[in-house]
Amino acid sequence: MEKYKSGFISLIGCPNVGKSTLMNAFVGEKIAIVSNRPQTTRNKIRSILTEEDFQIVFIDTPGLHNPKTKLGDYMVKSAKNSLNGVDVILYLVQPTEKIPTADEFILSILDKNSKVILVINKSDTVKKPDILLTIDAYSKRFDFCDIVPISALKQDNLAELLQTATKYLPTGPKYFPDDMITDQPERQIAAEMIREKALTFLQEEIPHGIAVEISKMKKRTKRNLVDTEATIYCERESHKAIIIGKGGEMLKKIGSAARKDIERLLDTPLNLQIWVKVRKHWRDNDLMLRNLGYDSREL
Repeated sequence: MEKYKSGFISLIGCPNVGKSTLMNAFVGEKIAIVSNRPQTTRNKIRSILTEEDFQIVFIDTPGLHNPKTKLGDYMVKSAKNSLNGVDVILYLVQPTEKIPTADEFILSILDKNSKVILVINKSDTVKKPDILLTIDAYSKRFDFCDIVPISALKQDNLAELLQTATKYLPTGPKYFPDDMITDQPERQIAAEMIREKALTFLQEEIPHGIAVEISKMKKRTKRNLVDTEATIYCERESHKAIIIGKGGEMLKKIGSAARKDIERLLDTPLNLQIWVKVRKHWRDNDLMLRNLGYDSREL
């Protein structure tokens, strides 16, 4: 019988390339939030896949981009930091004949000694010759240990990708219990689920300027109900008005959609209360960033 394999696999790539969708598909649960907005993921998020002969800890990272705020600096530092101390790197790209500037930067920081698998996501959106052009372009820039085209959204070819990645893992112990799918605190996941709904429903200019904090998550003693209180922080009074909406309709919409996801996460009914507060320039405020879990000193 082969020895048990275990290890850490980091997912890297440009913003909005499908890293969170892929990680969620691997573990079969919604651990990382997903939207079509760039820079949705702000923190490293770990999920765990345990099978009979291996255990993988996936690390979903913020998309590498040109930062314009201290929050952006934190996100880029977090993503770069995830390249160190992992066993395998899944580098996600989209089908393209010419390598985008952002990907040129990622290629320049990859360690030639790392085990990097080029994952061409959204391969279902183009014809096979286009994928071959992508393979040719990227292969000239880096010596990948493997190349696998997939569709994370449609879950095409994920079994092959998983088998390929596992091949490069070392033998080792189980780091986490069999039934554990993430080491993220429930409050953090709940806060991200609220932010995801805001990303989904709000106007283009607002989502990058919001953050969510859970101040209370407590189960009632004599009832199967979790009381949860959250605050959405934004940077302008005009944004606060849009988030709340006419008669509170937008905030109700965000809260209702988020509550359903959090209830699935906790497997219990939820009483969710959400407030909206203005904190000008919070993305450049060190104290606010640390309070919200974006602490560069911990990277």
